[in-house]
This record gives sequence, structure tokens and C-alpha cells, in this order.
Amino acid sequence: MHQPTRPPIHRPPPRHGRRGCVADTLIAVLALFACTLVSCGSLLMAYLVVPVQPVSVLIMGIDARDGEGLATRSDAVMIAGVKGVRLNVMSIPRDVFIRVPGYGSPQRINTVNALGEIDSIGGGRLLQDSIEHSFGVRPSAYIRLDFDAFQRMIDAVGGVTVDVPFAIQDNAYPTDDGGTMTVRFEAGRQHMNGERALIYARTRNPDDDYRRAGRQQQILTAFARKAALPIFWPGLLVVIAGSVDTNLSPVDALRVLPAAMIGLFNSERFVMDRDYVVAGAGGVVPDYARVNPIFWQMFGR
Repeated sequence: MHQPTRPPIHRPPPRHGRRGCVADTLIAVLALFACTLVSCGSLLMAYLVVPVQPVSVLIMGIDARDGEGLATRSDAVMIAGVKGVRLNVMSIPRDVFIRVPGYGSPQRINTVNALGEIDSIGGGRLLQDSIEHSFGVRPSAYIRLDFDAFQRMIDAVGGVTVDVPFAIQDNAYPTDDGGTMTVRFEAGRQHMNGERALIYARTRNPDDDYRRAGRQQQILTAFARKAALPIFWPGLLVVIAGSVDTNLSPVDALRVLPAAMIGLFNSERFVMDRDYVVAGAGGVVPDYARVNPIFWQMFGR
């Protein structure tokens, strides 16, 4: 889509993600667990009595290949947040057009990261701004990772177990060399390593982006259940410190951790599917009258 001409806008200096801050936070939490398991139980019980404020994180899976850097498209866009004792996850398909501050017309959501990097705003920050501009709720932070980091994080927790609802065969799954291959998943419960989980999350040829978003949520939820176990944290720290870009502060990470652990047993997932989009200029846009109340219910403060 041709980028529209827009007047210059004054912005504060960009804030770049901090790969080490989440790692530092998890190290601190590991120390708490090393002290005593009772302290962890006390932390969870304290949360039940005094709930934290809602915290939400924009999760961006970017299609960055070797040497391409961060100025690339997003392959997946999700928002995960804790509100009360519930973990909420929302997916926005990559072909949906949303409002982007400073641009005269809606932009495809999977291009916003690249636009932000090209304009030196930062892709994560511009997508945070755009979510707020479009839906009225600003994610507290963002996490951005590429395909390699995704696979390494799945492998760091020993893989994930997913219940595949129906058999899937994709005869045109893209390969790294620009070709295609055939991939297949049988219906039923199965364990996946990082490579297999990435294929499951990316395949869409047999159906559409909406079901694809649902599969990505399955992987995220299965991963979160295992990532909550301290035994996997040392391996995750290595991946997060070296491969994940984020502006999630240690304070917010500590606020959300106990709530997220509880929320794993009380979660709600939502995909912005064809029932929540309408035809717009150049593509589909959210049906804001229907979607914005859901955004507020899941992530509003």
C-alpha cells in the first residue's frame, strides 16, 4: 500500500527496547524462589487479597531473516494482559488495517513495525501508539521477537503440548530459501518442539488468518503454562537476554508475574475475526463499535 504524504510531526526521542530488563527481573524472581517456596505462595496469596492494576503486553512476532534487522513486517500481533485474576489474550490478524498516528489513512497492521523503524520512532513504540489511537487502550509494554527467538524460547521450556482440533495439510508452506514444502499435522494432542511449533503457528494455506491466529494463541498459552515453572527460567533468561527486544520494565514484570501464574487457570482468548471487521479502503478494518468495548473489557484500566 502506498505510504501517504503526511505533515511533519514533533515526537519525543524514541525509547528503545531493553533486552536485559526482563532478564534482570527474572533473575530477581529466581532469587526469591531460591530463598523459599513459601515466599512464592505468600506472593500469590497477597495478589488474591490486593489485585494489581491491569497490565498488558503487545507481542510482536516479526518476519526478520538473517541480516534484515528490525525494519520488517510483523507475522503475528497479539496482546496479552492480566486483569483481576484473568489472563486475557487478543489476536489481530496481520491483514487488518488500523489507524496509525501521523498517517492520513489506515495502514495494514503488519507494516506498522517497519514504518516505525524506518521513521526512527521504533516499531514497537509506533504499534503501541497505533493500538491506543485505534482502540483507546494503550498496551503497557511491547515484546518483539523473530522466528529464531520463538523457536529457542519454545525449546527452552522443553517444547509445548497442543491439542490440534483437526488435521491440517499445507502444500505451500514457505521455506527460508524462498521455496515451499508440504507440512501436515494430525488431529489430536501432540508435543511440538520449537521448529514444529513455529510451523503450526505460521501455516495458513488450508484455512485463513483467523484460524491461524487461534493456533498462535494455542502455542502462547501452552508456552506460558510451562514458562511459569521456575525450573525453565535459567534457559529462558539466556534467550530473552540475547534475542528478545522489549520495553517491559522490571516493575511491571514483577507486578504481572504472580497474576499471570494465577491467570493461566482462568484465561480468555479472542480473535478479531471476520465477525469483527468491515470493508474499508484497501482492505478490512476493525468494526470499532464492536471491538473497542471488548478491548476495554480485556485490557482497560
